[in-house]
Amino acid sequence: MAQNVPIIFNEALNLQQLGVPETSIKHGLTTMESDNWIICVEPSQVTMVDLKNGGQVTKRNISAEAAVMNPQSNIIALRSGTTVQIFNLDAKQKLKSYNMPEPVVYWKWANATTLAMVTGTAVFHWSISGGDDPVKMFDRHQSLGSNCQIINYHFSPDSKWCLLGGISAGAGGSVNGNMQLYSTEKKVSQPLQGHAGSFATIKLIGRDDPAQVLVFHEKKNDNPAEPPKLFVMEVGRDPSKGPAFRLPPTQIPVPADAAADFPVSLVVDKKDEIAFLMTKMGYLYIFDIQSGKTMYRAKITHDTVFCTCSQESTGAMFGISVRKGQVFRIQLNGQALVPYIVSTLRDNDLAIKVAGRLNLPGAENLYAAEFERLIGARDVVAAAKLVASSGTALRTPATIARFQQIPAEPGSPQPVFQYFSTLLESGRLNEQESIELAKPVLQQGRPKLMEKWLKDDKLQCSEALGDLIMPSDAGMALSVYLRAECHAKAINCFVQRGEYDKIVPYSTSVGFKMDYSSMLSQLLFNNPQGALDLAKGLVNAEGGPLIDIQSTAEAFLSSNRVQETTAFLLEALKDNKQEHAYLQTKLLEINLIGGAPQVADAIMQNGILTHYDRPHVGKLCEKAGMWQRAAEHYTDINDIKRVFKNSHQMQPEFVVEYFGKLNPEQSIALLKDMLSRGPANVQVCVEVAKKYNDELGAKQLVEVFEQNKAIEGLYFYLGAIVNFSEDAIVHFKYIQASCMLGQFKEAERVCRDSNIYVPEDVKEYLKGAKLPDPRPLIHVCDRFDFVDELTEYLYLNSLLQYIEVYVTKVSPQKTPMVIGKLFDLGANEDFVKRILMAVGTACPVDELVEIAETRNRLRLLQPWLEARVATGSTEPGTHNALGKIYITLNKDPKAFLLNNMFYEPKVLGPFCESLDPSLAFLAYKKGSGECDDELIKISFDHGLYRDLARYLVERQDLDLWAKVLNKEETSDGKEDPQRRQLIDQVVEWALPESTSADEVSCTVKAFMAADLPGELIVLLERIILQGSDFSDNKNLQNLLILTAIRADGSRVAGYIDQLDNFDAKDIALICVSESHMLYEEAYSIYCKFSKPEFMENKEDSEELQVLAVGVLVDYMKDLDRAKTYASQVDKKPVWSKLGKAQLEEKLPADAIESYINAEDPSEYVIVCAEANEAEIYTELIPYLEMARKSLQENVIDTELIYAMAKTNKLTDLEKFVNGPNVANIQGIGDRCFDEGLYNAAKTIFTSINNNSKLALCHIHLEEYREAVNAAGKANNVSTWKSVCFACLRASEFRLASQCGLEVIKYPDHVDDVVTYYSDLGHFSHLVSLFEQGLGLEDAHIGIFTELGILYTKHVPEKVMDHCKVFFSKLNVSKVVRACERARLYPPAVYLYMQDKQFDSAVKVMMDRTPAYNHDIFLEAIVKVRNAEIMYKAVQFYLNMHPMEFTKLMEVMEPHVDHSRVVNQLRRTGDWALQVGQPYMKNVQAADLTAVNEALNELYIEDEDYESLRKSIDRFKNFNMIALAQKLAAHELLEFRRISAYVYRCNKKWNQSIELSKGDRMWKDCIDTANESADGEIIEKLLRFFCETSEKECFCATLYTCYSHISPDVALELGWINGYHNFVIPFLIQTFKHTHDRLKALEQRTAPKDDSGKTEDEVASNYVGLNGFSNGMLMLENGGMPGMAPPAMGNGIDMSGFGVPNGVPGGVPGMQPQMNLNM
Repeated sequence: MAQNVPIIFNEALNLQQLGVPETSIKHGLTTMESDNWIICVEPSQVTMVDLKNGGQVTKRNISAEAAVMNPQSNIIALRSGTTVQIFNLDAKQKLKSYNMPEPVVYWKWANATTLAMVTGTAVFHWSISGGDDPVKMFDRHQSLGSNCQIINYHFSPDSKWCLLGGISAGAGGSVNGNMQLYSTEKKVSQPLQGHAGSFATIKLIGRDDPAQVLVFHEKKNDNPAEPPKLFVMEVGRDPSKGPAFRLPPTQIPVPADAAADFPVSLVVDKKDEIAFLMTKMGYLYIFDIQSGKTMYRAKITHDTVFCTCSQESTGAMFGISVRKGQVFRIQLNGQALVPYIVSTLRDNDLAIKVAGRLNLPGAENLYAAEFERLIGARDVVAAAKLVASSGTALRTPATIARFQQIPAEPGSPQPVFQYFSTLLESGRLNEQESIELAKPVLQQGRPKLMEKWLKDDKLQCSEALGDLIMPSDAGMALSVYLRAECHAKAINCFVQRGEYDKIVPYSTSVGFKMDYSSMLSQLLFNNPQGALDLAKGLVNAEGGPLIDIQSTAEAFLSSNRVQETTAFLLEALKDNKQEHAYLQTKLLEINLIGGAPQVADAIMQNGILTHYDRPHVGKLCEKAGMWQRAAEHYTDINDIKRVFKNSHQMQPEFVVEYFGKLNPEQSIALLKDMLSRGPANVQVCVEVAKKYNDELGAKQLVEVFEQNKAIEGLYFYLGAIVNFSEDAIVHFKYIQASCMLGQFKEAERVCRDSNIYVPEDVKEYLKGAKLPDPRPLIHVCDRFDFVDELTEYLYLNSLLQYIEVYVTKVSPQKTPMVIGKLFDLGANEDFVKRILMAVGTACPVDELVEIAETRNRLRLLQPWLEARVATGSTEPGTHNALGKIYITLNKDPKAFLLNNMFYEPKVLGPFCESLDPSLAFLAYKKGSGECDDELIKISFDHGLYRDLARYLVERQDLDLWAKVLNKEETSDGKEDPQRRQLIDQVVEWALPESTSADEVSCTVKAFMAADLPGELIVLLERIILQGSDFSDNKNLQNLLILTAIRADGSRVAGYIDQLDNFDAKDIALICVSESHMLYEEAYSIYCKFSKPEFMENKEDSEELQVLAVGVLVDYMKDLDRAKTYASQVDKKPVWSKLGKAQLEEKLPADAIESYINAEDPSEYVIVCAEANEAEIYTELIPYLEMARKSLQENVIDTELIYAMAKTNKLTDLEKFVNGPNVANIQGIGDRCFDEGLYNAAKTIFTSINNNSKLALCHIHLEEYREAVNAAGKANNVSTWKSVCFACLRASEFRLASQCGLEVIKYPDHVDDVVTYYSDLGHFSHLVSLFEQGLGLEDAHIGIFTELGILYTKHVPEKVMDHCKVFFSKLNVSKVVRACERARLYPPAVYLYMQDKQFDSAVKVMMDRTPAYNHDIFLEAIVKVRNAEIMYKAVQFYLNMHPMEFTKLMEVMEPHVDHSRVVNQLRRTGDWALQVGQPYMKNVQAADLTAVNEALNELYIEDEDYESLRKSIDRFKNFNMIALAQKLAAHELLEFRRISAYVYRCNKKWNQSIELSKGDRMWKDCIDTANESADGEIIEKLLRFFCETSEKECFCATLYTCYSHISPDVALELGWINGYHNFVIPFLIQTFKHTHDRLKALEQRTAPKDDSGKTEDEVASNYVGLNGFSNGMLMLENGGMPGMAPPAMGNGIDMSGFGVPNGVPGGVPGMQPQMNLNM
């Protein structure tokens, strides 16, 4: 917008461009609660536009009717029906959910924590915190009834007032507005007539508390002619505080063309206290809330704005236009507001108030005039208030002076005090005002007032104000300095207040640098504690220490402050850095030697220092008798052994812990050393070995104890670890030590419980030890299965009682192994039997039987086995063994096998096979299926087929049947004879003998599973047809028929006739299956069982008839036979089945006939499709009329209409569509239209008022005028476009223009219109169309832009005028591209400049000569963003406009790199440097190398030595040596002198002097030599002057260089060359200087008087107390020059505090101090 408009309008984004559909951009679906989010609800998702992140779009698959986002946090509320839910998007969780009692018609966030919901009857508030349900706030007023649409709701900032607003239809097409103001405290409502309102909090002049006001628009519904008014009234003010603020109603200026307009929203700018009022017609009103006046009115959009919100940070207002989705932003233009009020509204009073309140420019002259008027009227108070409200316009020193000059009225305060009092009430004083007020207040001795004003932030702090307060109150001055950021003064206040610890944090925080060294040196002798505090702060400063730690520590020690030194170093070294290792060592050394070892011990105990010299400190600790500390610091084993000679003085716990710090080798060596010194250390060595067993290794530790013969120590050590150790040697050695010490129970325990030791080693040791108690050996052999060796050991050593004890008490389960070994050893059978009887049932049977059987001693066990059985033993092993014995002895084995229940058939069966197969069969049969495989095998091997057949029938096991019936052919391909014999036995004997139905059923199933259909048929015929108990069995009949179907289909028909008790439906389905295809048999079944004698139920009979016709049509495909059958039965389901089949066979006519007979419209969809495909519309109409009798379906009515249209029954069609129907009129109309049935389509579209399609029908019927009329009724852009293009094709240009104007209103369709006109070549008509479009009320930017593009193509002379007039309404980029394509460069440059695309403007002017304009170029070049363009501009001007180069560089000087420009000039040529010389002179002040060198070259070229000398003196940034070398050979003397001067400036003394010698510039030589201060150079020059007999120069050199010449050199040269008179002045001066120095030395070294002796002795003694034996305390470089530092004797070695890289003499900036004896 123009600069003089008081608003800034811009488009933030467009929702349609972001993918939001047009239908979702309207009230209720799109919400905007703040400037954070825009929420759009689409049919299947919710779109969220993040305004803070550049319009980033997030789409979520959420189905909801409405959504609204919290104004502050990412919390969204969703509504669907009456269900309302609140979700936290960041936490991804549902916060709340509630079902409202009635639908919500409007909702929004009342504040950041409350959701307001308006229903048809009431208003609810729902807090997002806690678990409360929505709370009803108030009922809707009757003026806001159900016919009222709610459009806004507001909640006051104090949460005590609610404002609900809505609109409703009024008389004469007007829109009435009603609002309801509700008080939550008083529970009362007040109706208001108006459309929009809101709450605001404003600051009123003269009031301390803010005012909460209601701002609303009032429009009387009963008097529409009365203009609307703006009301501003305060609500909720406490009457005790005074009357409420209220403004008289002010009339709102409504334009004449907006009489029917009404507001839709009122948004308050809290920042500037103004209100934005937006109307439906797009008018914007801006009101000043303080005065109620209208400040601005304009129409900003042609679209309805349905959603608005404020941006609190800037005070701007956002709005969204309906459907188009334009999101615009309106903000107050502060720079133009006051000038607009003055020039347009001509309201100076409002301008002054607004400018003062908002601190805006533009009212300075008004303020000055009003101020002079008030001063002239002596109205001091009013003048002061005016100044206070003027912002900064009048608050100047001159104004203060004016008030000071006014004389005071009698009895009244001074005018200047009244002025300051007014300013203090309204705000804060500026710097000058604060100073002027402070002066009289401090003079009157009232610092409390100053303190109060400072506390209330009423004064602007400055250094001058602090200086003014400092003499009165240092604390208050410090506060001022801190606020004013006067760092030096603030630090000075800290020093005066003794707050040294605050200095460093403050200076670090503000980045202030100062000389801390001098401050520290001053404090060191005056306030040591303060110096310590300051030093601590300096070393702890952020970014690193600000002082040298070592020098500072030395300074503290030099003052004999050991305690402070320790405290400082502890603070400085707390970070424990490697580079501080030396200081850490010295810190400990100071305390260890200086008599404070406890301090050093505490430091080491805390472990805060780790980088010091540990061996050195260890030695010091050892000298001090601190053995433990010494041991901690040693690493060499010899040192450690030496210290541990005093281990008896160490704590045992320390000794044990210390070993953890040694490596294994050192630990072993130290243990050996300690054990070698006697048994006193055994106990502690055992503790060490126990704790570090894992690290040192048990093997090495055992060796150490064994080498020192400490068996008892070994025993205790191993005893502590044996229970946890997994080392075999530990367990073995512990057993060995226990045995050696007689601890047999311990040995037995380990042997019994341990799993770690090597059993062979322990066994061999115990056997060799021959212990009196063999129990350890028994446990080892028992656990590790050395039973044979144990038995042999005990038997051979005659320990038979231990054998019996072992098998009875220890391991009865190993009795078989003992018995076997005894058998092998030839033991007495009685002894064996005794053992067995003693063990009894505890002995394992199977293993014992196996051992006895392998040794052929089984019969020996018979008595023991029979005894076990007699006791009731059921163990299979026992009975198996007895069975074997009985079978072997032939002791009635059959009875045993049949009657015994406990033997194992799998054991005795194989045992019997070789003896008697029949016994084996009995044994296997006893297994109840466990031995089926063995039973089958023995039956086949020995021909027991009949027994096997009976067994199979009785077992009823299908798996067992499968094993014997599975087909297995022999090698020659024949059937297995054994299988055949078994089947014959089953059929002939086993099955006929059976009377069990289960046995028969199982046998039949087995035959079926074995795929024996032939055998099964024979079997079933024998059972069913030959008469048996199972002849009428339904299952067997089903099975017979099914078997015949599978095996022999020819028998099926006979079985169907003979059998009546089978499942007809199931059998028929199997017959028609693809694997059998017995269709006739299935048809016969359905026909037979559909007869009344078989099916009494009619419904079941009809079902079978349908199935029968289904066989004919689905399987046999005999439609004629099916039609005959349907005619015979004449049942509707049969006709329906037939009709469906005919439909599938593409016989739609026959199918329609069948469906009509069946009266079945169910397949109307397929019937219609087939009829349409066959185009039998005449036959279809009766079917559809039949269908309509029972169905009301869209498809039926639609197809009926289409059939009428196709048969051209237009009269019937018109009658039908105008009557009641459920047809898809729109769809069938489109269908007729697509197929060219335009007359029918016209009739259809006319009936539904679809003017868009109707217009297209008129087009096809060439009825263009009627098409335009229909398009006008449709008012749809696509329709307008189609009609426009059709008229254009028909050369109906007037009608086409009429339609085109309606099309180009929409930006998206402008290109289509242009393309179509252009393709047809109607360019003049196209230009005329867009020129007419400029006058449209809602003309948009696309029209102006496209017209400009058309001008560039067809009317170029109009381009520039068009751009100038309509620039603000052009799409600059598109028009510029068009201008460039048409080579119209001046308009392009103009557009670039106006659009602030200065880079592009400059490029065009450089690339295209006709576009160049010098003034425009200079204006643009300084505003370009790409700096490279500036350098291209430099080259452009050098090549094309060199005479204007200087002017170009004048404007570009602040923006370019001058070095680069100079290099560019060099590359262009020498002439370019000449052209650029004025420019380079202007920028030489920057002292750039390239500029200096270029100018120096030009000066040399021009032989301007004066300018060159000035340049060299003023600007040093260039290669001086190169210049000097270049000038050294110059033909002009002055340039050679400059060369010598340059050498001299760069301390190239010899080159400078040699060059001056060549030119006999003796003075230059002498000055250069003196400046060098080099005695060798000066002596060389003196000798040169002697050689050339330049006596005067010799004398001048002696005079000038006196301080650098050695007297012997001067005497020598004067004597040799006879220059006595010339050297005498030098000698006189030398003697005088020497005399003065000797005199001063004598005075300094003269002996002192006796009065100071006592003080010196006291000082000396005091120093000696702290370890300084020589009575002298000095820093290294603080004594006499050349004096070495005094020796320290046996005290503290201070030699290490020399600072090679630091500042000599201690702390930087500290003055060296003399020793105390001076």
